[in-house]
Amino acid sequence: MGSASQWARETFGDIAGELADVIPACLLRAHDRARTGHEGVHTQTLEAYGHGLYAVQYEELAAGISGLGEAVRLQGRTMMLVRGHLIYPLRYAKKDVPVTAARLRRATGFRADLIRRHGPPPRQQAFDLDWGELDDSEVHPDVELLPEDVQLVLVAYACSMDKGVMRIEWGSAELRREDRYLVWHRHELLPTRE
Repeated sequence: MGSASQWARETFGDIAGELADVIPACLLRAHDRARTGHEGVHTQTLEAYGHGLYAVQYEELAAGISGLGEAVRLQGRTMMLVRGHLIYPLRYAKKDVPVTAARLRRATGFRADLIRRHGPPPRQQAFDLDWGELDDSEVHPDVELLPEDVQLVLVAYACSMDKGVMRIEWGSAELRREDRYLVWHRHELLPTRE
């Protein structure tokens, strides 16, 4: 078992070290499966890899964490709820850049609503730019399936077909509305071993 930080032990208790080992192994397997799928269809674009990785990241995490938490179905995917924390994978980059560079493509939708509702509260009040485009009262229906007290643990990783999984970090972040960047309240590197 790997060693777990104080934050991980406070968050997950006695299974923190096991999770810190299992999660990277799951993402490495997801990358291998996505790469194999891409090679199998012989496309010239990376479309098969990207779509495959998106799908299998959930499958691998659900299989790897199955004995440590409970499965919940959101967005047609099985996600794991471990001791009141939803483990949510997020590939944030295709190159090895710090997790502080993580930014969502869209400010709306399931992922954005999940982070806003179950991530940490904002450290600063948002500027009122009178954009009027985001209405907090309209939350993605799948986000409403989660109990309000569930907290989100993001597993953010940088990965590409050629270089594999380069960086994995877990922690909690809020979503900055104006530019869609994640503002990390806590993030820690998880070891990747290939």
